[in-house]
Amino acid sequence: MRQVWQMAEVMRRAHFKDFLMFCIVSLKYHYSVVVRSGFVTFVGRPNVGKSTLVNAICGVKISIVSNKPQTTRTRIRGVYHGEDTQVVFVDTPGIHKPVTHLGERVNATALESVTDVDVVCLLVDACKPFGRGDQWVADHIDISKAFVVVNKSDKATREQLLGQLQAVSVLNAAEYFPVSARTGDGVPQLLKALVSLMPEGPMYYPADMVTDTEDAQWVAELVREQLLAVLKDELPYSVATKVTEWEWPRVRCEIYVERESQKGMVIGKGGELLKSVGQAVRAQMPEGAFIELHVVVDKDWQQKPERLERLGY
Repeated sequence: MRQVWQMAEVMRRAHFKDFLMFCIVSLKYHYSVVVRSGFVTFVGRPNVGKSTLVNAICGVKISIVSNKPQTTRTRIRGVYHGEDTQVVFVDTPGIHKPVTHLGERVNATALESVTDVDVVCLLVDACKPFGRGDQWVADHIDISKAFVVVNKSDKATREQLLGQLQAVSVLNAAEYFPVSARTGDGVPQLLKALVSLMPEGPMYYPADMVTDTEDAQWVAELVREQLLAVLKDELPYSVATKVTEWEWPRVRCEIYVERESQKGMVIGKGGELLKSVGQAVRAQMPEGAFIELHVVVDKDWQQKPERLERLGY
């Protein structure tokens, strides 16, 4: 490999156009490796376990998770690498009835993610009745070609699971799978079926890459995950996070709230809540990292399109 790049350096010095052609040829060689590869999108209502299932399949934490609905706000990709196989799983926000511009944005993100993929999986909760929200999502995808995944089978009784499978059978989907993303039960069977439908194609990502999420975005999401775990009532939905400075090992992350009164709730008495959040995040970062957390009041940010753009929504 060192000899290849030494050659490349000689070519670069000799003539930039020649170097550019070398890069193009190298990339063509890399992507000419033919495997079974493709894209799979998980869609469904909030809190049905889409992120947990992506994490389970990829074997690492790709998306943050919490017991609060609407945890995922953006499209996140996780990459599964198998023998002569690469499947890119697209984790999407839960589709819900929006009451803010943010809600409208995340719904649009989820629905856009079902186009130009090889398989769409509709996830439903085994413990909750199949309702109008689930049906609405089913009506907005090509259900005849989709997989229906009944998740949380570990929490459901046998009667609940059988009843849910019977309820979703009227959708006339391509396949049905009961799984538990938390325990892994049924996940290998689902993965095997998805891999069998992947066409021959290139490796879209290097073999050591499990997500295309940037480091700064990932740290901001870790901060929001910890806030979701400790904040109560409606406050978690008024919080956004963004890394504003990255001078490794020092990272500064700003936490946005909509009211001055919310700022004190996030900081906590004597700053203890914010301190505990920072400690939990730092434990998931590389050793030696230092994270600064700052709370900023940005009034009604969820209703302002320009603010949503700035925050990456």
